[in-house]
Amino acid sequence: MTQGLERAAPAKVNLALHVTGRRADGYHLLESLVVFARHGDTLQVTGAQRDGFSVCGPFAAEVPRGQGNLVLRARDLLRRHFGALPPVALTLRKNLPVASGIGGGSSDAAATLSLLCAFWHLPADAGLLGRLAVSLGADVPMCLLARPLLARGIGETVEPLAHMPALPLLLVNPGQPLATPDVFAALGRRDNPPLPPFTGGSSAVEIARWLAATRNDLEAPALTLLPAISAVLEALRGEGALLARMSGSGATCFGIFESPERAQAAANAIASRHARWFVQATTTLSSTEATAHD
Repeated sequence: MTQGLERAAPAKVNLALHVTGRRADGYHLLESLVVFARHGDTLQVTGAQRDGFSVCGPFAAEVPRGQGNLVLRARDLLRRHFGALPPVALTLRKNLPVASGIGGGSSDAAATLSLLCAFWHLPADAGLLGRLAVSLGADVPMCLLARPLLARGIGETVEPLAHMPALPLLLVNPGQPLATPDVFAALGRRDNPPLPPFTGGSSAVEIARWLAATRNDLEAPALTLLPAISAVLEALRGEGALLARMSGSGATCFGIFESPERAQAAANAIASRHARWFVQATTTLSSTEATAHD
C-alpha cells in the first residue's frame, strides 16, 4: 500500500479580472491575471478499509461534508473515468475562508486530483487531468497549474507566464461570505475592454504599476452587496499597499507590498484592529518556482 501523501491547495488570487462578454449559455467571458499564494489549504490521503473524509483547520465548520464538496466530487470523477479504485481516507485542512474569491474549493479539487493520481498510480498526464478538471469548474484547470498565468474564455483557457516575480501579498477578508452568482447578477456591464498586453516586471513595484491600468470588474457590484469590502480596501491602502484590490468575486482583497516585512507589519496592524477578519501575509509563487502540485 502506498504511504500517505499530502498536497498543497494554494490560494488563487486574481490580480486583475476583466469581464469581456457573455456566452449564449450564460457563462461570462473573462480575462484574468492569476497568481497563487504560498498560503492555502492542504489535502492528505491514506489507504483505508472504506472511504472517509474529514475536515480540520480554522474554517472547517464552513465546509460542506456532502457530495457537493469539490474534494469528494474530484475523487468520484477519477473513479468514473478509471474504474474501481481502492478506498481512501481524505483529510482537508481548511485554512482559507469559504466563498471568499480566492479559489479555495477549486484549489482543493485540483489538489485532490493530483494527490489521488499519485496515490493510486493513475496514468493521467496534464492534458487528461485538465480535461477532467474543467467538469468540476472553470477555475480548476488553472489551479492544477498553480503558477502565474493569464486565463481567458470562462477561465478554462490558460497561458502560463514566463516572467512574474514573487509578490509580497497581504490577504484580508471581512469575515463574510459572498456568493459568486450574486456578484455576477449585480454586474452592470458585461462587454468591458480586455486586459492590456502583459509587460512583465522584475519587482512588486513594476507589477503594481502595470496593474494600475487594469481592473477587477466584479469589485463594484460586490461592493453594492457587501459594503464591508470598502473598509478592507481602505485598511490595505492605509498600511501602504502599492496596490489594493478585491480578488475574484470577493470578498477577499489583497494588497501588494514592497517586501514581505512590510506585508507582515501591515498584517499585524490590521489584525490588531479587526479581530474577526481573516488577515494573512504571504508571498506568491513566481514563474520560475516549481508549482505547488509538482
